[in-house]
Amino acid sequence: MGIEAIVDKIRNRVESSGFDRSVKFDTGDDGVIVIDGASISTADAPADCTFKLSLDDLDSLVSGDLSPTTAFMTGKIKVEGDMSVAMALSQII
Repeated sequence: MGIEAIVDKIRNRVESSGFDRSVKFDTGDDGVIVIDGASISTADAPADCTFKLSLDDLDSLVSGDLSPTTAFMTGKIKVEGDMSVAMALSQII
């Protein structure tokens, strides 16, 4: 699954979430997804918190096949920035 397909999969959740911070999912050469409040984009931009992970792991995370806690503890996700934003993201993902 590509970046655009993942964006399409989570767009409704993001737009209706009431989330008011910004996060970036950085999948390296596969691209980025930036959530800024209720908007979502594949254009790179600064964010309060950045998650670095593979595209496959992002897809598994969004699908519910990969637990965010497990991914973090096993090193599949690297988090940079405000950890409170990372915790608040659970309402969307």
